[in-house]
Amino acid sequence: MLDQDRVFTRLDAAFARFLSQRTDFGPIQKQAFENLLMTLSYEQNQGHNCIQIDEDTKALVLASGLAAALSATPDRTLPLVIEQNRLYLHRYWQYEQRLAQQIKAMTQVGQPLAEFETLLNRYFVDVIDDQREAAKMAVQQSFCIITGGPGTGKTFTVVKILALLQELAEQPLHIALAAPTGKAAMRLQESIGFSKAKLPCSEAIKNHIPESVSTLHRLLGAMPPSPYFRHHADKPLVYDLVVIDEASMVDLALMSKLLDALKPGARLILLGDKDQLASVESGAVLADLAGTGALQDTVYTLKKSHRFGGAIAQLADAVNDQHDERAWQILTDGNDAAVQCLDGDLIDYVAAQQAGYLKLIKADAEFGPVFQAFSRFQVLCSNRQGKNSVADINYRVEQKLAAQKRINLSGLWYPGRPVMVTQNNPALHLYNGDIGICMKDSVDSIGKLMVYFQRPDGSVKKYLPARLPHCETVFAMTIHKSQGSEFEEVLIALPEAINPVLTKELLYTAITRAKKSLKLVADEAVFKQTVQQKIERVTGLADKFAVPD
Repeated sequence: MLDQDRVFTRLDAAFARFLSQRTDFGPIQKQAFENLLMTLSYEQNQGHNCIQIDEDTKALVLASGLAAALSATPDRTLPLVIEQNRLYLHRYWQYEQRLAQQIKAMTQVGQPLAEFETLLNRYFVDVIDDQREAAKMAVQQSFCIITGGPGTGKTFTVVKILALLQELAEQPLHIALAAPTGKAAMRLQESIGFSKAKLPCSEAIKNHIPESVSTLHRLLGAMPPSPYFRHHADKPLVYDLVVIDEASMVDLALMSKLLDALKPGARLILLGDKDQLASVESGAVLADLAGTGALQDTVYTLKKSHRFGGAIAQLADAVNDQHDERAWQILTDGNDAAVQCLDGDLIDYVAAQQAGYLKLIKADAEFGPVFQAFSRFQVLCSNRQGKNSVADINYRVEQKLAAQKRINLSGLWYPGRPVMVTQNNPALHLYNGDIGICMKDSVDSIGKLMVYFQRPDGSVKKYLPARLPHCETVFAMTIHKSQGSEFEEVLIALPEAINPVLTKELLYTAITRAKKSLKLVADEAVFKQTVQQKIERVTGLADKFAVPD
């Protein structure tokens, strides 16, 4: 089971040693068991829910006395579970099992509805529109998934669904809107407000559709540093309907805890792009659920893009379909200036893109225009370290801007420093992924430095740098961190050699962050190899819908 590419952590080794010491194995079997457990721990930290094992390995695990082959009720005192040819930590098997049970129960709940074809015709003038079909499905289900690429109208569709449900309900529905990150919540809130104004319904119905969007952790009531939430099966949420945007970012544990926290009879709508990156933590929940045949009546894929087209859409499709030659041709044929490989020096180009917002800062502009100007352009990297990584580009861009006298690098904090929060701080209402800009305090005569953040509700908060949780400079960010965001222009920087992080899902996610133009810095061979690598997460979630409870 050992793989030469794996680099086990001290935690992997300590976990394996702790369990192996509780067996009666001799030295040879004990070493084999430790190696297996290190692999399980490692792979779970790489995003897999479980690992595949053969019959000999299964016999070894059963002989340890620390696992049992799956039965109707696995022994909760045992740390390992074997299901078919998969080995789990008990907790992650339980997450899968609970999630599957909960979703099955929701899909079995009948929702008797009054005739609503007339309502559908009012909200969806084009009767063949796929958004109409998605809404028709969602209104009749307690649980549903609406997936689709950028510009297919997932948010616009769900706002109409909320209005439809409010019109059909005997009493106004109590609705919660949430997203995995603060940035995704902010984008959803903007979209909801824009879409709600266009609804063909009364003001009373519109008023019952919330515009406030929270993070998923805040919705559930996170209790850091513990992994527990205030809301759970014994203390459920009060909402009749919960909508989660960017659901591809939600990991197995969090999705299971969300389903646990729903009150009996509540509805759940998941929105997201199943082709994007899977969650950072374990699982590929949205992709697993969307690809499960048993749930086909609860999943609708929007395919018609209403705003995302041209070469960017063509490139995204080619990458998603793993057509590497076609994707490279789109980048290099010069037929559309919106998509091209960067011609010129990477750092010079990135530094030039910062001129607009830095000029506003020197002119003592308000934070709103500064933040808008900064957010127009973003460098996205696959890796945190190495050539063309986040650390590399951030350092070199800072040095270039300092040499050009656009910033003053006399200390860590300087006017114009863009930062990303990397640690949650609920007390300050700052969360991992939030982006702020360091500026002189507009109301302080001596111009002390403050860091300004735009909140999901559009308000602006400022903090002394010393009060902030850990932050990183963010002229460049990882593609993972960009999920839930959009930028007018994106520059994607890939490393000089292929590595396991580079996958078609990663590249697709980066491409679909760009609204107007996209530039790429990459070697042709590395780009094509990236397109050919696909995320393959080992899970048993889909299989759990193929068998009765």
